[in-house]
Amino acid sequence: MARFPFSAIVGQDEMKQALLIAAVDPAIGGVMVFGDRGTGKSTAARALAGLLPPISAVEDCRYGCEGEQRGTCPDPCHSGRVRKRPVPFVDLPLGATEDRVIGSLDLERALRSGEKAFEPGLLAKAHRGFLYIDEINLLEDHLVDLLLDVAASGENVVEREGLSVRHRAKFVLIGSGNPEEGELRPQLLDRFGLSVEVRTPTDIAVRVAIMRLVAANERDPEGFAADWAGEDAKILKQVARGKARLSSLEASDDLMTDAAHLCLAVGADGLRGELTLMRAARALAALKGAKAVRREHLIEIAPSALRHRLRRDVLDETGSTVRITRAIAELFG
Repeated sequence: MARFPFSAIVGQDEMKQALLIAAVDPAIGGVMVFGDRGTGKSTAARALAGLLPPISAVEDCRYGCEGEQRGTCPDPCHSGRVRKRPVPFVDLPLGATEDRVIGSLDLERALRSGEKAFEPGLLAKAHRGFLYIDEINLLEDHLVDLLLDVAASGENVVEREGLSVRHRAKFVLIGSGNPEEGELRPQLLDRFGLSVEVRTPTDIAVRVAIMRLVAANERDPEGFAADWAGEDAKILKQVARGKARLSSLEASDDLMTDAAHLCLAVGADGLRGELTLMRAARALAALKGAKAVRREHLIEIAPSALRHRLRRDVLDETGSTVRITRAIAELFG
């Protein structure tokens, strides 16, 4: 069945923008999407993964090695052939064990031949793609911590059962959840690059448009995808140009000063706020085809980069987004 086109998703512009920024610069640190059920969180993530062009990998390599990396993973992937494969999109179920996530001893091979061998887990499958966790706030904290460590380092290290294995695991981590079912610990939430709040649309026209689009997709998925192929192609070109432009964009000292002032004003914990804010502003500028990173990019992405890093203020019951917007108005007018 054809995927739902990314460009056909309406009413969730902030979520779509955050996902595109993560596609331009995977080092952002992942995207956390909190919001109501049935608002297209997983649909958007899957649609973006399906939109991106296939990757080249050594034939039959379980770790997705690129051609020049041939033979550098735990498998003897010495095939001379390089094949195209879809961008990985891996769902991590809530009941997954640590062994299933990071990999473990291949028991079948050990029993059959007495040989110690490593069976790669979900992190290896997600390499060079997306790892999606629905209801991440219900996942055990130690697993979330492990995933964030690997996402930040780009490498999975396994030391257990007499095995010592190290392999590349670079992926965009996308988590989603409903705050009513429990919150993620602040220490873990802070390590996500961007955080998005998704709400059920209240505009009648938007709700009607969504119903029409979903009905059209259900009637003829292939035809619906073909109708939106042109718009998806535009987004794909935008992401590709953004990636190419990213390395040439540098933030000025004035802009970094603006970021520091804003983080101080809203009371963001640590320095991760400034670092992520500047990285996200650069990626947004690259995505929009700007020649320089400007204050407007900083202001636009500030809520997504900072709302999950604010300390709770018992004397101020307003939400994080309101506090950030208020601080922006006071600092920059």
